Amino acid sequence: MAKVYFPEVEKVVYEGADSQNPLSFKHYNPDELVAGKPMREHLRFAVCYWHTMKGAGADPFGVGTRVMPWCDGGDEMTIAEHTMRANFEFISKLGVGYWCFHDRDIAPEAEGDFVETNKRLDRIVALAKGLQDETGIRLLWGTACLFAHPRFMSGAATSPNLDAFVHAAAQVKKAIEVTHELGGAGYVFWGGREGYDTLMNTDLRRELEHLARFLHMAVDYKKQIGFEGQFYIEPKPKEPTTHQYDHDAEACYAFLQHHGLVDHLKLNIEANHATLAGHSFHHELEFAASHGLLGSIDANRGDELLGWDTDQFPTNLYDTTMCMYTLLRHGGLTTGGLNFDAKVRRQSTEPTDLFHAHIGGMDAFARGLKIAAKLIDEGRIEGLVSGRYGTWDSELGRKIEADEVGLADLEPIAHERNVTSVASSRQELIENLINDAI
Repeated sequence: MAKVYFPEVEKVVYEGADSQNPLSFKHYNPDELVAGKPMREHLRFAVCYWHTMKGAGADPFGVGTRVMPWCDGGDEMTIAEHTMRANFEFISKLGVGYWCFHDRDIAPEAEGDFVETNKRLDRIVALAKGLQDETGIRLLWGTACLFAHPRFMSGAATSPNLDAFVHAAAQVKKAIEVTHELGGAGYVFWGGREGYDTLMNTDLRRELEHLARFLHMAVDYKKQIGFEGQFYIEPKPKEPTTHQYDHDAEACYAFLQHHGLVDHLKLNIEANHATLAGHSFHHELEFAASHGLLGSIDANRGDELLGWDTDQFPTNLYDTTMCMYTLLRHGGLTTGGLNFDAKVRRQSTEPTDLFHAHIGGMDAFARGLKIAAKLIDEGRIEGLVSGRYGTWDSELGRKIEADEVGLADLEPIAHERNVTSVASSRQELIENLINDAI
């Protein structure tokens, strides 16, 4: 008989807003139609392996506070197998369709033996593939951990050490292969240490050129093996480095354009990383979506009172509403999804806490989806925005946008009109409309 890791949970189902059952959905009804599609297709939720299955409650100031049943006892490969089985039991009982992983999350590295490390990874990937076939759960994306091992202390693709670059290249090659083997819809590049702590010992231009070369090699290999998943870059401004090269959505866009990569990679936007960059989650999403770059989302939140990546579960309805408002207006997610790159708090030590956390995040996004759909259906905000830019819909506005006039052409018009005031932007009214919908 198969081992059960969450015996206290049967299956999390939708019971409606009046339910008193904490292990039920109050708002996420996967089959409910919103804006013409079932909720599950709009939201495409994914469980992240590293925080959910491997997180022990450690933070920068203390060691772990919990040992989950699947991590207790046995050699490291036995534990890895237990953890993978627990992962699929958890996702199945939660009713989510996707999962995400780093290579070193699912299979421990054999120190000093790359061949054995890959054998270990193959063993766990074979188990994961069987569990995917058994459950119907799919891989949203995979990635390589190029930041935890000491060899990557100065970066991976941007390392000043050639051997570290070469090791990273081989590791990414293997990670793309196993992501392909598992039918992953995408693959993420997160530059955890692709940056610098001080410019005094950094050749910034050379490191950026190396990063671009690294990504071009990955694109070439993707084509070589026939992997059709989408490549993503995940922006983050700092932490662990002082400055990371994938600082925010705009910096990534400039980098991709400059190095001829913009047709090959989209962005995986994380809410907490937006906070660290001094932006809102909404800003990063809107910039990426409006430039055709939005590929996937790491759904979490940060704490503005703390200066580090807290990775809390997303429960802020304004964030989830604005996220879904942007997604609905720009056509929604395709290859990407909403990956819960979030961890239960250090004080939450029971396996059931993982369910409570994910249920809260899923319900928050379900509510955000319905509120956003209502705002769009009403059309009042879109009408106000359209009115704000109404003067640009004139013949003169069209000519400026079409590059048909220059400064000399505009000067006599400015003298004639001599504008002294413009119409109200009605910001408070728009904020009230959002509050009313919530």
